[in-house]
Amino acid sequence: MLTGIEEVDWASLGHAYGPADDVPELLRGLASADPAERETALDGMYGAVHHQGDVYDSTLACIPFLLELVADPAVQDRGCIVELLTSIGGIELDDDDELDELGADDEEFIPAANYAMAAAAIAAGADVFLGLVSDRDPEVRLTAPCALASLHPEPARVLTLLRERLTVERDTEVRLALVAAVGRIALRHASLRTETVDWLGWLARAAQDPGLRLAALAQRARCAPGDIPDDVVPRVTGLLEEIRTTAHRPEPATPERPATSTLIGQFRELLEEHAAGRPAPWTEELLRTLHTALDDRVDDRIALILAQLRSPDWGQRSDAIWLCGGLIRIWRGRYEEVVRLVGAQLQDPEPRLREAAASFLERLFELGAPAADALVARLGSGAGPGSGRGFGDSRRPGGAGARGGVGRSGRDGALLALARAGDTRAVPLLARALEEGEVRRELLYATDGLGPSAAMLAPLLRRRLSEVELDERLHDRAAPLLFALGAVRGGQALPEVLRVLRGAPPNRRDGVREAALRTLAAFGPAAREAVPDMRRLMASESAAVATAAARALWAAEGDLAEVLPALERWLRPGVSGADRCAAAQALGEIGPAAAAAAPALRPGLASRDLWVRVRSAAALWRVSGDTAAALPVLLAAWEENRHARVDVAECLAEMGPAAASAQLVVLTELTRRRRHNAREGASGSHDVHLDEKLLTLCRAALARMELGVF
Repeated sequence: MLTGIEEVDWASLGHAYGPADDVPELLRGLASADPAERETALDGMYGAVHHQGDVYDSTLACIPFLLELVADPAVQDRGCIVELLTSIGGIELDDDDELDELGADDEEFIPAANYAMAAAAIAAGADVFLGLVSDRDPEVRLTAPCALASLHPEPARVLTLLRERLTVERDTEVRLALVAAVGRIALRHASLRTETVDWLGWLARAAQDPGLRLAALAQRARCAPGDIPDDVVPRVTGLLEEIRTTAHRPEPATPERPATSTLIGQFRELLEEHAAGRPAPWTEELLRTLHTALDDRVDDRIALILAQLRSPDWGQRSDAIWLCGGLIRIWRGRYEEVVRLVGAQLQDPEPRLREAAASFLERLFELGAPAADALVARLGSGAGPGSGRGFGDSRRPGGAGARGGVGRSGRDGALLALARAGDTRAVPLLARALEEGEVRRELLYATDGLGPSAAMLAPLLRRRLSEVELDERLHDRAAPLLFALGAVRGGQALPEVLRVLRGAPPNRRDGVREAALRTLAAFGPAAREAVPDMRRLMASESAAVATAAARALWAAEGDLAEVLPALERWLRPGVSGADRCAAAQALGEIGPAAAAAAPALRPGLASRDLWVRVRSAAALWRVSGDTAAALPVLLAAWEENRHARVDVAECLAEMGPAAASAQLVVLTELTRRRRHNAREGASGSHDVHLDEKLLTLCRAALARMELGVF
């Protein structure tokens, strides 16, 4: 086994972490009889030799040995090696001529060439995968179809083999893998697509197994998204009901291998935990494929999710929540009933379902309002001030106080969702959390949406801030408290804020000072005692600190004699874009009183930096009302960078009738179904909130343009 491995000069080859002289040990580890050693070796292969999908010269040198291991039935866990080979050889270049277009000196040439050589090397030995479809090991049979569909150079031959194998295979998940591989071939090879789509359509009607019919329907939709049948929702929901009533709950699995500290091991354990106790965990992937194919058919996708959320099977309800997370992040729609039903899962006895529901709801902000009653119920009834109940009884074993507060109670996600929804019932619950223990920083940043009722939090926030040590971790601990104090206008905490402002250590000092000054600005005249500190910090070499100090001084005294020169110095030529943005934003917050600064803002309208243009134009409008100069810049930025649209829409809403020429731009945005900041494969916790804010601002802008509310 591994013949010739010593003949390779591994030290002259490289991987993600340097010389590849450790690779022979990894390859031998893959063939070990010890399951922990095999898993550790596999982790090393992914972590170094195939790091984040990269292909190095050492990766190429491994291919013959990996193929040899796959072909040896004495080697255990060969399915994992098949997956590794599929990943190494399955990276497709964006264009067949990409290598021809890259010069040999181009920094992208070597990686692209390695991908191409890996695909060619594995394709040359891909016949080894043909025999694996009938291997005795079901894990090998599970991974072989995808390898064949991705790597074998004769797709027609593979297609025939996969369809024939389906007639004799009895393992449910392997059968689903065979169908998925057939769909993959159809997607990769246009010449085979029509016959494959027809076959998948036939299988979706003719198969006896409802799981197989669902798999065929999902793959057909994936291969022909423009020809998805109109009755897809009732067909899928009917199949899910058949699966629920016919699938057998598996016996609890006995651990076959010891736990390892590797990422591979942790991922395996997560998958095992996710599937535990579920008779048909594979339906999640089938439905994910179907949702991807349905794409912008949002109403159909919502209907499918609603049907799942009403299922007696908690696993289907859990899948629906995770699928809806991807839907609501990308597409606008009517989600009220979905959110209400997700909220209902918070009372389910299955902890995984409750966790999924809370995780989903905490990213919704205002869209989470239909689940508010369920969130309150989850957090406990009778949560009014002085009730002594609601968030958690610290006197009970396992209560919030006994476990160290909200951060460890398992319910902070529900509280965060309630607060972000702007529901004032979160205020006494947040007060209880502040009394009992550590609080998630996100909860403190949610206080700005709770309105005047949040003022009751000021004494608790003040006490918390007074307890923060002035050490190198000051910024992380104090910044959320400072934000919350500013949000609730807790001016009585001025001594504590000054303590932080004056005592900030060198580590991240500017960040601490900026946060404290923003809080002082929110206090307004109540922060007059801090005026000497503000004047001193206006001379800071940090634009963020200096501009925050100027803004705070204006809020405290209302005298622009010192403030305007302090801000204008950051608008001069040669100042960085971020610093100019900070100064422009501060002037815009001051408003018409800063009209004298308009000439200093105008050069920013022609900046090469888009954000300097946006901040300068918005500030110019706010200080001078010069629509003629500001509006064209803002509308150009709207088209150039979608992430600028929230800022631009906010300014358009302020302009009202003066921005009438932007009506079509705003109307077009309101008719789009896709969220303006949607990104495939990536998301942020505030993405949905920012898009909903954009829609609200656009409606307000139209209303002020005298067109009526959209």
